[in-house]
Amino acid sequence: MQFGIFTVSDITPDPTTGTPVSEAQRIQDVLTIAKHAEEVGLDVFALGEHHNPPFFSSSPTTTLAYIAAQTSTLQLSTSTTLITTNDPVKIAEDYAMLQHLAGGRVDLMMGRGNTGPVYPWFGQDIRNGIPLAIENYALLRRLWTEDVVTWEGKFRSPLQSFTSTPRPLDGVAPFVWHGSIRSPEIAEQAAYYGDGFFHNNIFWPMSHTARMVQLYRQRFAHYGHGGADQAIVGLGGQVFMRKNSQDAVKEFRPYFDNAPVYGHGPSLEDFSRETPLTVGSPQQVIERTLGFRDAVGDYQRQLFLMDHAGLPLKTVLEQLDLLGEEVVPVLRREFAALKPAGVPDAPTHASLVAARDAAAAAPVVENVEVAS
Repeated sequence: MQFGIFTVSDITPDPTTGTPVSEAQRIQDVLTIAKHAEEVGLDVFALGEHHNPPFFSSSPTTTLAYIAAQTSTLQLSTSTTLITTNDPVKIAEDYAMLQHLAGGRVDLMMGRGNTGPVYPWFGQDIRNGIPLAIENYALLRRLWTEDVVTWEGKFRSPLQSFTSTPRPLDGVAPFVWHGSIRSPEIAEQAAYYGDGFFHNNIFWPMSHTARMVQLYRQRFAHYGHGGADQAIVGLGGQVFMRKNSQDAVKEFRPYFDNAPVYGHGPSLEDFSRETPLTVGSPQQVIERTLGFRDAVGDYQRQLFLMDHAGLPLKTVLEQLDLLGEEVVPVLRREFAALKPAGVPDAPTHASLVAARDAAAAAPVVENVEVAS
């Protein structure tokens, strides 16, 4: 199982001091956070895509390419790539290039985002969100799997004998997760293609997450990709830790109350009770996270949000230390002990290449009719 962190790239003043942070400083801080994630033994760093304040990450591939050059084992991902407002041709080219630069340590999460105005900024209509996600991803897959593509659709100009460059590393495209909080159509899309489904369960009750994952698993099996327990599932989550749980609550409260994504809404206590947000000791985080398995079954990737709402860099790095030293080792051991033999690991470039080669080497079994 993979453990890691994701960032939404918000630029938020520290509510306890009122100290602002510049774009330049926040960008450098995120680079430091990503490198420290590898240093403490985490597997994945994922970066969101936004085109509006207070967020900076308008070009995830640029940032992830820099991080790739500064790390050696960290799997790089997105959270999310906007499949609705990005040209699938540009996604195909940008992420294949990143895949080469990172030596295969790349996958990506497709999503529609949660910012309505982004659609007209990029010449699209938010009312076409689901159809755009379906059409654009179908084209993206063809661009990665076919050397020459002739295509015509509804939302972009046709392609005639087009080759996307560079071609995917080793002829194998990056693995794709489809991220959605509330849209069953996206769970269906992930299942149809046999891709991963990522539910970023930081806003909704765990019961809702469980229903979405169950739908994806059922449809994954329906499309013949394997049993429901073999579907590839990822979950988001949010934690804040101190050795003493009371200290964690006291320190995190002003950040929660002013967070750009849910501040000035429910109380910290209400939100913690109704969603997977865990503010407390490392042991409480371990117990809460292990409980996710009870709701969704065995899964392959767990990402935590740890750096938003104006938390100082020093505090975020301390959180990563606790996560890497006290939480993740226990979670790795416990999840591994509980996982049945038939449940797959999270896909990597190496495992995808090996699966492709094994399929190519498998003997072809022909149907032979025997006369009675």
